[in-house]
Amino acid sequence: MAKNTICLWYDKDAEAAAHFYAETFPDSAVGAVHRAPGDFPSGKEGDVLVVEFTVAGVACIGLNGGHAFTHNEAFSFQIATDDQEETDRYWDAIVGNGGQESECGWCKDRWGVSWQITPRVLTEAMAAGGAEAKRAFDVMMTMKKIDVAAIEAARRG
Repeated sequence: MAKNTICLWYDKDAEAAAHFYAETFPDSAVGAVHRAPGDFPSGKEGDVLVVEFTVAGVACIGLNGGHAFTHNEAFSFQIATDDQEETDRYWDAIVGNGGQESECGWCKDRWGVSWQITPRVLTEAMAAGGAEAKRAFDVMMTMKKIDVAAIEAARRG
């Protein structure tokens, strides 16, 4: 296990979420699955309690802690994409698997975890600053899933 690991709280579907992430994103995998050694407030002995996994190289654990806490936009995974095809693939996988679209490249998976599917062209435009960044920002503000061609056109003016 990594020294620093992100812990994501799930009601009871940490293992399903981990498998979805591993199937969707490169450099992702499901590791050990730990079962409860005894009954606990939201489960019974033998239920999946903790799942070790990686998402795009980031070490995580999923904790099946019950419904006491839910995910919100204060935490998100940001996935950098190289082109529209990659952007579409991740967006469509998340939204098409019971997720929900949001604004400006944000979406939520069916477990409520927020994702920013961010084409590198948008990040580069924002880093350029000035009028180029303003144009890219203004067009991004009108989008749900990021349209790479529209961002590139905005960069050019």
